[in-house]
Amino acid sequence: MRPFALNYVRPVQNLEVATPFTYDSLLQLNVLQDGHLAAHDYVLLRELGATTSIAGSKTHFDD
Repeated sequence: MRPFALNYVRPVQNLEVATPFTYDSLLQLNVLQDGHLAAHDYVLLRELGATTSIAGSKTHFDD
């Protein structure tokens, strides 16, 4: 028997996305190319909505 939900599942598309920040494991925060904290860049936060880290849970945000 095939579960009902599988009739509507679409394959996940892997999108190539370049983020303007990287994860700093010592600070445990996302930092910009110039070394400033990504969470302090309000323009970036407005564009992306948040600076979630790929190193941890997707539910935690840098703040």
